[in-house]
Amino acid sequence: MSSILRSNRPVPRPQSPAPHPHPVPAPAGRPARGLLPVVLTATFMTALDFFIVNVAVPSVQVDLRAGPSAVQWVIAGFGLALAAGLVTAGRLGDRYGRRRVFALGLALFTLASAGCGLAPTAGALVAARVLQGLAAALTGPQVLAILRTAFSGAALARAFAMYGLTLGVGAVFGQLIGGLLIRADLFGLDWRACFLINLPVGLAALVLVRRCLPESRAPQRPGLDPAGVVLVTLALTTLVLPLIQGREQGWPLWTWLCLGGSAVLLAAFGVHQHRHSASPLVDTRLFRERAFSAGILAQLAFWLGQASFFLVLALYLQQGRGLDALGAGLVFTTIGLAYLLTSITADRLAARLGRQVVAVGALLMAAGLGLIGLAAYEVGTTGSVWWLAPGLFVDGLGMGMVIAPVTTMVLTRVAPELVGSAAGVLATVQQVGGALGIALIGIVFYGADGFPRGFELSVGVLAVLELALAALVQLLPRTGPAPAVPAPARGA
Repeated sequence: MSSILRSNRPVPRPQSPAPHPHPVPAPAGRPARGLLPVVLTATFMTALDFFIVNVAVPSVQVDLRAGPSAVQWVIAGFGLALAAGLVTAGRLGDRYGRRRVFALGLALFTLASAGCGLAPTAGALVAARVLQGLAAALTGPQVLAILRTAFSGAALARAFAMYGLTLGVGAVFGQLIGGLLIRADLFGLDWRACFLINLPVGLAALVLVRRCLPESRAPQRPGLDPAGVVLVTLALTTLVLPLIQGREQGWPLWTWLCLGGSAVLLAAFGVHQHRHSASPLVDTRLFRERAFSAGILAQLAFWLGQASFFLVLALYLQQGRGLDALGAGLVFTTIGLAYLLTSITADRLAARLGRQVVAVGALLMAAGLGLIGLAAYEVGTTGSVWWLAPGLFVDGLGMGMVIAPVTTMVLTRVAPELVGSAAGVLATVQQVGGALGIALIGIVFYGADGFPRGFELSVGVLAVLELALAALVQLLPRTGPAPAVPAPARGA
């Protein structure tokens, strides 16, 4: 690897078209009716399992006699494996076929869910959660790439609207679903039902994969780029791991060494992709398209706030106000109901407002967070938590106007042969943004005097972040796809 990094001579490679602002040609024939339900099933299960585990943790601690470190890795193992594998998974789909890699990821996710639900020890549960994260990494970029290649025009916007709806519903209702499953204690399974529920759902989706999903891959069957895989995996691991565990451990020296090392590794990866790789995992020409580069920044700003808000809200409701998992989940439904209202019409709103639909959504979220902070200040520790409901509702309305439109804006101008790479970058930014947001907001939340005060300060910071998102959106192109332009030569 070091010889690759030292070389100053670029490896000759075939010239492929640079990303250009025109849509992928309309697919031949109509997509199968079951395409969306099948791919969105994987999206829903991934989002659900990312959040539902928070509800299961107390029962896991008692049943498996899990210590704090094991419990932390039950949560962190999934997120770390997911974030580290997304870019490579996008290339695997480009090379071996997106339907094939999606099916493999779905099968592994279902198997890993069974391993989680049947785990006899905390160590076995951690191992199964890591496998779940790797499996989710395999499916994530394939979902975006399959939607991007199977649909076009208004149908593509509707498909991404359904993707955003599914992602949000899994995240928002994850805690409620987990609380209901644990309260119901189906067949005496307790927390295990939170994982075993994936088995019938995953198996049903697997049966339909071959029938409902078209196969697609990059036109020139790109190579795997082993050096690039090693560099990006190490870079993302050393970035995400300290973000996940740093605050809990008091930010010891190793966390700062990892963060510094990740910057060096990311720089080395960028140099390798641009100058030395004959078949780069991430083609740097993607970032010449303003819709992609500005859209990635907007995605990062948005996801910085999402996982962190759900975390501090759950902590405030359960540890600050004494609600159980089901009670807290019911409060979350206020966001979910509002999110449903706008997410199902997000494609039509985007067609009318263009990029400003995201700005309006971000401003609504900022207003909602402001109302939440004000309500939390007024009710203190004794007033009804339902005074938060108006702000939560406004925040949910804004969320529904952001997730799908900003994803559509990032991917619609990407050239067909770079869809897998772009999807991998997009999914990685979502996960890294979530981990970074939790780390940063965690400092604010836990550094305050008590949970109520920490919650108030956190939503204030998050409101400012949404204002920044509204400003970043102005960097996106004003209009839809433009006519095709000639592809510049590599390195021009």
